Amino acid sequence: MARDQFESRSGQIEVRLARPRDAVKIAHFNNAMAMETESKALIERTVAAGVEAVFSSGDRGFYVVAERGGEVVGSLMVTYEWSDWRNGFFWWIQSVYVEPDFRRRGIYRMLYEFVIERARSAGNVFGFRLYVERGNSIAQEVYTTLGMRETDYLIFEQGLGC
Repeated sequence: MARDQFESRSGQIEVRLARPRDAVKIAHFNNAMAMETESKALIERTVAAGVEAVFSSGDRGFYVVAERGGEVVGSLMVTYEWSDWRNGFFWWIQSVYVEPDFRRRGIYRMLYEFVIERARSAGNVFGFRLYVERGNSIAQEVYTTLGMRETDYLIFEQGLGC
């Protein structure tokens, strides 16, 4: 099997690096996730341009998708944070979405395992980070089950009106 693929034990789900042709589906997932988790209606053309920007520039990150029968059913994005303390990267896992009919089937686990394998191959990745809505206990349980833990840090932000 190609290095950028991972197949589940059942053989029904393939996990791979996303390709530019997946951009429309990923943008759809991002819009659905924002509405589902934060009741936010995003500007669709802005999201589409943001997804395309990841594909057009290797320094922004990459997407991973889970596919069943040629149909993308889940995805996530990885972005990079340099840590001078560790002389390596943290990979931020963002924009996680799995189609509702495919949840609770281990698809996120397969996506995450794929990312871990790529990070090990990269050789300069120290760990992974993600943020989750405080009220999203189901996602928090999944992340904890996979070995992640809540940190001592809070995240602060300030928008610039963009």
